[in-house]
Amino acid sequence: MVGKDNNLRAEDLNLCFEKLMMVAASGNSEKGMNMMKLGVITEWKDIPVELLMQILSLVDDQTVITASGVCRGWRDAIYFGLARLSLSWCSKNMNNLVLSLVPKFAKLQILILRQDKPQLEDNAVEIIAKCCHELQILDLSKSFKLTDRSLYAVALGCRDLSKLNISGCSAFSDNALAYLASFCRKLKVLNLCGCVRAASDTALQAAIGQYCNQLQSLNLGWCDNVGDVGVTTLAYGCPDLRTVDLCGCVRITDDSVIALANRCPHLRSLGLYYCKNITDRAMYSLAHSKVNNRMWGSVKGENDEEGLRTLNISQCTALTPSAVQAVCDSFPSLHTCSGRHSLIMSGCLNLTSVHCACAVHAHRAFTSFTHPAH
Repeated sequence: MVGKDNNLRAEDLNLCFEKLMMVAASGNSEKGMNMMKLGVITEWKDIPVELLMQILSLVDDQTVITASGVCRGWRDAIYFGLARLSLSWCSKNMNNLVLSLVPKFAKLQILILRQDKPQLEDNAVEIIAKCCHELQILDLSKSFKLTDRSLYAVALGCRDLSKLNISGCSAFSDNALAYLASFCRKLKVLNLCGCVRAASDTALQAAIGQYCNQLQSLNLGWCDNVGDVGVTTLAYGCPDLRTVDLCGCVRITDDSVIALANRCPHLRSLGLYYCKNITDRAMYSLAHSKVNNRMWGSVKGENDEEGLRTLNISQCTALTPSAVQAVCDSFPSLHTCSGRHSLIMSGCLNLTSVHCACAVHAHRAFTSFTHPAH
């Protein structure tokens, strides 16, 4: 198996060395270039640990794993020096690879285990939680086989997490998610897209909105157990939210948007795709929040004039042009013009008259060019 010294052939190591040398030669390591010019580095074992780590930061993770089998010095340097590892390239046997490799990488801060086909099982995540206490970013997306055991393990072993992606993990329960939130209080980015059982008003109200007050980005896409109670609690408990995706949350109404507009002054991106219950009342609340946020900025000495930069209201068919135009006029960073679409209105045929300021200016310029004054 990859990662075991006795299975690495000499030709594999030579190929690895040649690849590392090519990277060093094309990279920006002045020390490495000078040493190669002087003929100091002629074999893979001659590479100093400091230069090795610089080179390994530029190559793919498969090469890193191969390099860890070169010699004991390299193995120890990589095991204790590597901070980021991705095994998303592994199309099969990822679970066994995690079980064999992760215990050796004691200083990992970033671990990416994104999968196209579900491979990970609870025992692999439990090993991660047991060995990687410095982990800050963990991606377990599309891990359909995982159960609540994994979330309980991560909660106890990885309390420094700032970014967690468990999108598509549909087996997790809201009790397990609430438990994790109560321990992982440093979370800033949380992706729960498609976590239909875990993401609920109960989890948002009892834990995430209560404990994760540093949260800046939350994806609740297609979590149809999320309603106004959960989102309102979230808005009050997590005032630093900048990105919120509520696409497909069919239960939410204007009250959720109003709470976010009033309580989250740094909100930059809001996804409301297919939220059929959203009406003009929510849009006018967003437009009016620009005034409130400007007042907040003057109190805090901040300049937050850009406001919303992305708004997705596709399939929100109850909205009228005047309300959406009010939002567009309030936030200059929202664009409807070609190539800069950040106000997304697909499926809203009644909103074709809504245009951003630069689209209006472009239309006027085109009109004056094609119909010059006589």
